[in-house]
Amino acid sequence: MPAVFVHGVPDTAELWDGVLAEVGRDDAVAVRLPGFGAPIPDGFSCTKEEYAGWLADQLRALGEPVDLVSHDWGALIAQRVATTTPNLVRTYMLADSGAVGPFKWHELAQQWQTPEIGEQVMEMMTPDLVEPVMRDNGHPDPATCAAHVDDTMKQSILLLYRSAVDVGAEWDPGEQDIDRPGLILWGRDDPFAKAERGEAVAARLKASLQLIDGGHWAIFEHPAETARLLTEHWASAA
Repeated sequence: MPAVFVHGVPDTAELWDGVLAEVGRDDAVAVRLPGFGAPIPDGFSCTKEEYAGWLADQLRALGEPVDLVSHDWGALIAQRVATTTPNLVRTYMLADSGAVGPFKWHELAQQWQTPEIGEQVMEMMTPDLVEPVMRDNGHPDPATCAAHVDDTMKQSILLLYRSAVDVGAEWDPGEQDIDRPGLILWGRDDPFAKAERGEAVAARLKASLQLIDGGHWAIFEHPAETARLLTEHWASAA
């Protein structure tokens, strides 16, 4: 079965390169979310539901259940797919995000969700600004990240976040049992989504939890450790 890796915001598929090299699976692929280093399909409005539907279609096209690996917004989307179409998933891993009840978005997300304010923030998000901000927040490749933040990505981010003000409640699986093995990885010092939220996600989804030293991008700061945890997770589900 393939392994499918899903990035978050404001990232692209290249973020997974280090982890993929450590994993060493020939059947692994990192997908590109529409608008994030990839074209936006005709009629695609960049809402959270459309991204979830898009990912489900990508998995469905593979023809067999996948090992789903995800981070940040990719984790929210992956959780939605795993809970609504579990037949597409053999195992799942969510890193540094999850929807298990209402939560307060971080300050930048709230700005993006606010009309006019979000547009003003995006105007200021030039590569010269994005790169040092990403570096200060522990991003493993801030220059590449900054280079990919173009007008298409900016608009995609605004539309996605504005569709997701209440995503924690709207995508909460409730008491639904997810009969797929789950692993939650979380940066111990994530400033955007505190480790306590990772504990709540793991408890609600009945998934294993591993904290990794670092911030929001901890799994990419430690690709060998991440690959080891993934490999063990996959093996336990065999």
